[in-house]
Amino acid sequence: MTIVVVMGVSGCGKSTVARALAEQEGWEMLEGDSFHPPANIAKMKAGTPLTDDDRGPWLRAIAAKEDELLAAGQSAVVACSALKRAYRDILIGDRPRTVLVYLRGSYDLIAERMRARKNHFMPPALLVSQFATLEEPGPDEHPIVVDVEGSSAAVTADALARLNERLRDAGRRA
Repeated sequence: MTIVVVMGVSGCGKSTVARALAEQEGWEMLEGDSFHPPANIAKMKAGTPLTDDDRGPWLRAIAAKEDELLAAGQSAVVACSALKRAYRDILIGDRPRTVLVYLRGSYDLIAERMRARKNHFMPPALLVSQFATLEEPGPDEHPIVVDVEGSSAAVTADALARLNERLRDAGRRA
């Protein structure tokens, strides 16, 4: 059983990559945005960045679902911004079979992609606060860092290849 947390700022491709990984592996896909309470969505739609107090219950709800799946013997891929170390500590915690995939890209590239998105609650104006909040994962978090400069297909293929290598090295794959 494995949990893969795909993290990064809004617009970096978390949902796309996480969905592809989940489909490839036959695992459950947890879309972090679907765990936000309505008040969080309303704040973001209004262009107001979330606070740590706003994010706490949201992150704990995702972690509870991870634990539920693990207890049932299921693996999952989670798409969640997880911008701060403290947030990742909630999502990863003492779950030793969790892999962190960090989708890293420049502000300009991601801003361009966000402007092209349709029907998403997160306005491009909040990207500044996302980058200001971002604490890139350190080496002690053992992240798989994937550059998002390429096409969605290329980014997904890179993430999948590196995830499979990590799982193989950890003896989690036949």
